[in-house]
Amino acid sequence: MVLMLLSTPDLQVKVTTTWWSTTLTCSTTCTLTGNPTYIWYRNTVEGHSYFHVTYTHQRICTLNGSSVDISCSYTYPSGHTVSETIWYTKGKLNEASQILSPGYGGRVEYLGNMQSDSTLRITDLREEDSAEYKIRFRTDQTTWEPTFPGTTLTVTGLQVKVTPATVTEGQKVTLTCSTTCTLGNNPTYVWYKNGHVTNQSTSLFLNPVSSEDAGRYSCAVEGHEDLHSAEETLTVTYGPKNTSVSVSPSGEIVEGSSVTLTCSSDANPPVDKYTWYKKNVTSPKASGQSYNITNIISEDRGEYYCEAQNGRGSMNSTALMIIVAGKPTSFVTAAVGSIVVVLVLILCLSGFMWFRKKASKSTSDTRDTSENVQVSLLETEGDCVLLCGAPLLLMLSVLSFSIRETLVQCMTTSQAWP
Repeated sequence: MVLMLLSTPDLQVKVTTTWWSTTLTCSTTCTLTGNPTYIWYRNTVEGHSYFHVTYTHQRICTLNGSSVDISCSYTYPSGHTVSETIWYTKGKLNEASQILSPGYGGRVEYLGNMQSDSTLRITDLREEDSAEYKIRFRTDQTTWEPTFPGTTLTVTGLQVKVTPATVTEGQKVTLTCSTTCTLGNNPTYVWYKNGHVTNQSTSLFLNPVSSEDAGRYSCAVEGHEDLHSAEETLTVTYGPKNTSVSVSPSGEIVEGSSVTLTCSSDANPPVDKYTWYKKNVTSPKASGQSYNITNIISEDRGEYYCEAQNGRGSMNSTALMIIVAGKPTSFVTAAVGSIVVVLVLILCLSGFMWFRKKASKSTSDTRDTSENVQVSLLETEGDCVLLCGAPLLLMLSVLSFSIRETLVQCMTTSQAWP
């Protein structure tokens, strides 16, 4: 075995020869990072006597919908003139003319002097544009295609991730703008809630989260605000809030009528159980969102409230006072009785005046004695008493009863108030 050492700065070529083969190894005094690829040269002399390509970037991560420049520089032996430069994706050189030809679909453009450097610009990037891009150039003497790796392009969209996926009011939640590769330059993200800018940060922290934080969130990279992620809905669960009771029909509630009490509450998930209670009564009165009370009696008066429940908690409403008034019959009777009494009094007075006038005229015509006049007047007044007395006494009795009933109902109604 023969071992020869050829030195270059920082690198060393080791040649190992056996009777059946010769092996050349490019070695270093330390281990290079990044798993490097080595380029081998033969018969190097002063000047460019070999073909070589240097890609500006090994990897590029960029946003879906944005633009990218993939560039390189290259050298070739003296005396050659570059006649053609072609960019292609790894393994698809035969498709280069269709896929990456200049002006293809209005998205591809070649830049550079094409003699020592070239740039491939692709606009309106799509995720299917992700690939390894390489260059091949042809001179007036030969065609050269490098065998080492080119530039790997990864096109990524933005995605909002919510951690944890299910959150209850009062807990902590983190929203992250996620990509499939690492964007360069340590970008800042712009956050949107329901289409409006809400914050600028790498991640969005909500601690503690409240029901008002629920909504549709999206993100974008600062400087590329036109390239939004898809919206992700943040759902916050919470127990019942703002529980209240309403009554229908509104207004005065009288004996014999019916009312409906309705319980309403804000909750997520929605309330799945409503229970009705009467104050100072231990057992529930009913269940369900509505409570119907039919043929109301005075014993139904009192304070009513509801309890709303879901899987996150429960809440009672404020109490609603139900006032039960007596039937309006006695009031109507009293009013009608008063009118009848007045009419009877008017009728009696009119009759009395008519009888007196008639009696006076009769006395004047017959020139009776004073005794006869007095008898006639007494007879007339007696007739008036018989005519008006009995109906008047009857009406006064009815009116007295109606007034008594009215007073009793008023006292009963006033006792219903706390």
